[in-house]
Amino acid sequence: MAATCNAIVHIQEPFCKVEKKNLGVTKAVFYPPRNTNSIKLKKRSFYVVASGTSPLNVDTINGRKVNGTYVEEPAIIGNKISEPHKESGVDVPLHAILLGRFVEERFLYRQTFIIRSYEIGPDKTATMETLMNLLQETALNHVTSSGLAGNGFGATREMSLRKLIWVVTRIHIQVQRYSSWGDVVEIDTWVDAAGKNGMRRDWIIRDYHTQEIITRASSTWVIMNQETRRLSKIPEQVREEVIPFYLNRLAIAPEKNDNEKIDKLTDKTAERIRSGLAPRWSDMDANQHVNNVKYIGWILESVPINVLENYDLTSMTLEYRRECRQSNLLESLTTSSETLAEDSNSYNNRRPDLEFTHLLRMLADKAEIVRARTKWHSKKKQQE
Repeated sequence: MAATCNAIVHIQEPFCKVEKKNLGVTKAVFYPPRNTNSIKLKKRSFYVVASGTSPLNVDTINGRKVNGTYVEEPAIIGNKISEPHKESGVDVPLHAILLGRFVEERFLYRQTFIIRSYEIGPDKTATMETLMNLLQETALNHVTSSGLAGNGFGATREMSLRKLIWVVTRIHIQVQRYSSWGDVVEIDTWVDAAGKNGMRRDWIIRDYHTQEIITRASSTWVIMNQETRRLSKIPEQVREEVIPFYLNRLAIAPEKNDNEKIDKLTDKTAERIRSGLAPRWSDMDANQHVNNVKYIGWILESVPINVLENYDLTSMTLEYRRECRQSNLLESLTTSSETLAEDSNSYNNRRPDLEFTHLLRMLADKAEIVRARTKWHSKKKQQE
């Protein structure tokens, strides 16, 4: 149990207004009671930063009116936060920015993560599931931090009023290098229109210290009615909410994106079939269906073990066909494609060594859940 006591915090100096910022900074000192020695502090003084900006004072983002919350976001230099905190002599450590922030006039949301020990695989690097989870987390925090979040899982206020939710229909991810345990990564995400009734969300993952881009991803989302489970057009009220955040930028160039059709697998065309895969209660998300990241593990269940051990999964494309519930038993099908690597001195520029087509389907009626395509590079060749 933590010790508790009555203590005094003394504001030594009046608040000093930061130039051109609606912020005040001062120094405070902590005085523990005289009758206790239970509290030992490394530092007795700390800085207090107060903001006079009310979230209700700002109702426009990127020149458009929105119904959201605004938070003043500082710039980052190295591993410290600069303006306005740096000007006032306050050094803020790296962990203070892990919750994410807006950059580029709030068009782009940026968040930093540390790769944990439970997020790595047998080779001590992050897994594809880990990357997908980080992308999903950044996307949800983007919506929440924008002030648009309603009651749903990533839904806006107007969507929640109409009982609508976002569902992903396709996602493509390209991995140049997997991070290791303890590495710090920085993820940027933004959204744009995708046709008349869709939204595109892109991501870029960088090594925080070197700023090397190590992963790119792009996805397409549509709206579904949470009660009828049918797709819906984007209501104008929802469109007006999200348009101010649209950024016309691509994480993956069109010529490098995987837009090709994924062929359907059958019992005759599949080389390997793994049956009896059962979703657990912990695989369900807040939208009452299996979390889309969970499908990755089941898809890889039918990949040969020697491929998992000796090759890196460098590209994955997922086409989501239907929902999956906890009561459904699944089958994972995989077949290989004829792909030969070209001679090249560059690991990242050459063609993949292996390519597979996958299908995740219902065991009972063979209904498709997810089609997928994966590309792999030899770990041995990477080390040479």
